[in-house]
Amino acid sequence: MGRWEPNARGRLADAALKLYAEQGFDRTTVAEIAASVGVTERTFFRHFTDKREVLFYGAEAALELVTRAVAEAPESASPMVAVSGALQAFGAFFQEDPRRARDRDAVVSASAELRERELVKLDAFSLAMAGALRERGVEPRTATLAAEAGAAAFKIAYAEWMAIGRSGEKDRELPGLFLEVLAELTSVLDATRD
Repeated sequence: MGRWEPNARGRLADAALKLYAEQGFDRTTVAEIAASVGVTERTFFRHFTDKREVLFYGAEAALELVTRAVAEAPESASPMVAVSGALQAFGAFFQEDPRRARDRDAVVSASAELRERELVKLDAFSLAMAGALRERGVEPRTATLAAEAGAAAFKIAYAEWMAIGRSGEKDRELPGLFLEVLAELTSVLDATRD
């Protein structure tokens, strides 16, 4: 092994993403990922529980971000406004490195196992936001509806953001795109009153 270099976790994550894109997730081994950055498999497992976790390791911090954003929303904020603010912050998290987000999405989209894990993670966000709303005194059904509606709008905005990035169109900001989708959802729901 080579001389020690800082940020093994980041280097491993970048190398894994590159190898997954080149070879496919299933055909890439932990040994290959570790070797590509000059560390041992043992070092890899100090940073990640398995090769899937490389794609999902920021989820805990993002989950904490959305939960805190809901909890810290102004007292006067409606449940949907609190969820919207949390998901705009979540969108900004992806916006920090759009290329990495899109490379990751391509790998996840190519694997049924990873898509399933992505849906489980998204469900965890809905549950956490609903829990944070209930902690604010919001009735459980309302809390769940706001969290699920927000998550559905975010999922649609995220898919559109991914497609825009791959198409070569002028890039858009994910938080703004999320707000557009949320406004359209409100319009769709308002139309049910007619």
